[in-house]
Amino acid sequence: MVIKVYLASSSGSTAIKKKQQDVVGFLEALKIEYTPLDIACSEENRMWMRENVPGEKKPTNGIPLPPQIFNEEGYCGDYETFFDAKEDNQVYAFLGLPPPPGSKRKEAGEEEGEEGEEEEDVEEQEAQEEDEQPVSEEEDQAGSEEEEDLIISEDEEELRELEEPEEPQSEEEEEAPVTEEEEEEGADAEDEEDE
Repeated sequence: MVIKVYLASSSGSTAIKKKQQDVVGFLEALKIEYTPLDIACSEENRMWMRENVPGEKKPTNGIPLPPQIFNEEGYCGDYETFFDAKEDNQVYAFLGLPPPPGSKRKEAGEEEGEEGEEEEDVEEQEAQEEDEQPVSEEEDQAGSEEEEDLIISEDEEELRELEEPEEPQSEEEEEAPVTEEEEEEGADAEDEEDE
């Protein structure tokens, strides 16, 4: 199975260039082999692409724009359908390819990772059932008392922090205010030194 991507190498439209790069980049990231077919350089490629895009997928003017994706001769889709498949994690199904080893094959309507989602649903349901179970008055009182204790202990902690004196931050702040007596003694000591 060969994936064919019809591109226009010399398109003047930045939107088309961006869409082409998105498709090609994603295929390369998934290591999906594909063949790029340029419709700008080959009239044969352009005619084949135009003839093989189904009528309902053609725009109103009848000329489909690149990128157009095929699996051998079978039409897969354009950029919009590719983008939708990418968003739904269904690129392999979109391309008609088997998923790589180790990944889950998706059936119609089955989402990848459904098993994980089911587990989450079961866990949510169990949690809801626990919440809905009747609580005895004793358990209810014990729970509310624990909440009160927690609130009180938080309040007590805040009060302690407010009541504790702040430690001085530098030596200058540690100096106690000088009393009048100490000032007089200091002045007397200075006078004696002068004499």
